[in-house]
Amino acid sequence: MTQATTGADASTGPVRRLTGQLGVGAIVFMVIAAAAPLTVIGGNVPLAVAGGNGIGAPVGFLIAATVLLVFAIGFVTMTPHVREAGAFFSYVATGLGSRAGLGAAFVALVAYTAIQVGIYGYMGWAANDLVTYFGGPEIPWWIYSFVTLAVVAVLGYRHIELSARVLGVALVGEIAIMVVLDVAIFATGGAEGPVWSSFSPSNVLQPGLGVAVLFALTGFIGFEATAVFRDEARNPERTIPRATYLAVVIIGVFYALSCWALVTAAGASRAVDVAQRTLDGEGNMMLDTADAYLGAALRDVMNVLLITSLFACVLSFHNVLARYLFSLANKHVLPARLGSTNPRHHAPSFASLVQTVTAVVVLLALVLVGLDPLVGVFGSMAGVSTVGMVLLMIVTSVAVFVYFSRRPDAARGRVLPTRVAPVVAVLGLVVCAWLVLSNFTLVTGGSAGVSTVLALIPAVAFVLGCVLGGRYTLQEDEPA
Repeated sequence: MTQATTGADASTGPVRRLTGQLGVGAIVFMVIAAAAPLTVIGGNVPLAVAGGNGIGAPVGFLIAATVLLVFAIGFVTMTPHVREAGAFFSYVATGLGSRAGLGAAFVALVAYTAIQVGIYGYMGWAANDLVTYFGGPEIPWWIYSFVTLAVVAVLGYRHIELSARVLGVALVGEIAIMVVLDVAIFATGGAEGPVWSSFSPSNVLQPGLGVAVLFALTGFIGFEATAVFRDEARNPERTIPRATYLAVVIIGVFYALSCWALVTAAGASRAVDVAQRTLDGEGNMMLDTADAYLGAALRDVMNVLLITSLFACVLSFHNVLARYLFSLANKHVLPARLGSTNPRHHAPSFASLVQTVTAVVVLLALVLVGLDPLVGVFGSMAGVSTVGMVLLMIVTSVAVFVYFSRRPDAARGRVLPTRVAPVVAVLGLVVCAWLVLSNFTLVTGGSAGVSTVLALIPAVAFVLGCVLGGRYTLQEDEPA
């Protein structure tokens, strides 16, 4: 177990912890909701098909899921040895020390803040599009964004189990409608029959495979939330590993299957053109397919569920960020007030309020600059977040390997999860990092110069955290 102390701060009393009875299902809901399945299928799939390896794009999602599963082997093996919430930064601090741990924490704060603000931009655009589609007035997108932010602030202030129920309802709806569409497509055979050639090496190993993997990875942001909620989980030593594996498998299979369904619906000969029309603003691959296979009424339902998908996503990120602030405060790295819990809701309410203010400030700055909500706000912020999350997973895998290398007794008889899996995960993630950075302008929508600056933000955050990490030290108990 690790606890941070800093001389005078060391006497501040016992570390405060959150409580709860979240089971495997509730935590899986949180993670999948953060992944925003309907949002990814509606946005990332057309990008992967049109800008990536065409009809071979479904395999890009399977590759991303496979890399994350390998990463998860070492991640969950170390879970019993990390007795606190905080996810990646707690794992890194336990394995590599306080400096690297605080560096990882800073990267996580940057990555989650960026994706949260990006989703607010996407929400503003999508809500305005929905209202005008049904004949309503067109108003500035940022009004919808700030209204969403206010609702998230209220839910984030209260106990996590309320958020879990809200996320569960939204998630069931969006997955159900997409499953219905997938079944309808495969039942009718699509435009030209099931596109089995999506899985042939000649179509998978195209130059654009990296682009498909890149947009698949952005769909897994929020993956570490299984460990962030460990203090609020029922029997975390069993709940966290099960939730982690289930979340990765469900998300990966769902993305790949739905991507393949949309390719099948369009047909092998037309899939790339249909996806490109989506990017050109001349159609919508997911919604137009729903209209053709389910009818106008269910298309409208899917359009509404896209909004709930975005809301569930941003609420999940808000909860994760609040718990990062809470955990860092209890390490005496941030002001102690952030580590307090609300006596009524038993939630990190003050940390939630601070996170709300941060989101307001960043979003307001982007609005005043006049950025487009999709390309300017969502694109650039998603880019920063993707780079940050890949960096975090690489450092975490290194921490797992180092931790068990220094504790041979803990690793005895478990060479695969403690040594082999972390090394393979690092290799796979480094390749993914190269794919992300070499195609970064496709995510940000900006110039090479702007994209370079954005890509450097997570690295700068990590270095800054490592420098400041000398402010506190870790005291380790015996490993579990």
